[in-house]
Amino acid sequence: MVTGAGSGIGRAVAVNLARKGAALALSDINNDALNETLALIGKDRPNRMRADKLDVADGTAIEAYAAQVNESLGPADYVFNIAGVSRIGSFKDTPLSSFQKVIDVNFWSVVRMTKAFLPQLIQTQGGVINVSSIFGFIGVPGQTHYCASKFGVRGFSEALAAELEGEGVRVTSVHPGGVKTNIARNAEVDALKDGDTKESVAERFESVAITTPEKAAEIIVKGAAKGARRVLVGPDAHAISVIQRLFPRRYLKVMRLISPRAQKI
Repeated sequence: MVTGAGSGIGRAVAVNLARKGAALALSDINNDALNETLALIGKDRPNRMRADKLDVADGTAIEAYAAQVNESLGPADYVFNIAGVSRIGSFKDTPLSSFQKVIDVNFWSVVRMTKAFLPQLIQTQGGVINVSSIFGFIGVPGQTHYCASKFGVRGFSEALAAELEGEGVRVTSVHPGGVKTNIARNAEVDALKDGDTKESVAERFESVAITTPEKAAEIIVKGAAKGARRVLVGPDAHAISVIQRLFPRRYLKVMRLISPRAQKI
């Protein structure tokens, strides 16, 4: 089961799994984008597959969806919680309603999906793969909502992994660095710094995004297969993880000193 399968990392994971012969339950809030993913997978692949428009911020829809997947494809072996959104704006200038939207999609959807599919995963001795971010390790200006959601996914995943050790269910927390997706261009804007435009913010993100979605998917799928507790995606994610541990209070200053790319954060 893959959420966010209509674009970016979710689409790349869906294609990767299809090529490996997996039966797939794909979902996205954008039905046109989901159809594009199906076209990339192709009609000739022998997979059992379903594709559904799904709003992962809708808890009632998630409960119904889990039952539908079980009925049509059988109990899930792996649940990839990938769907996510981003916004642009300082906490001071961001309405709480906007903050809540990010938490609903990035954090609560992971919790609700995991809860809905957990009985199936216990049955199959499967795995849940929750995509956090490198921003689940570090806090950056203008992303209080996104960082809060991704720190939450990390904490939830690590605690759940400890709880489920005796149940045979593996929990993986995934932390991508900069991946070449449209998440910045699709972000909603609450406020911009003087001199910034949405385009300039997106261009800065894209200039530091060094990993392709396809490479990210390969790393994530391999980590899921191994039942890894934590998966770092991209050399920047590995570097930032080390810097954060060495300099827990000054990591942003250190990153900006040693890397021209980090000066754009």
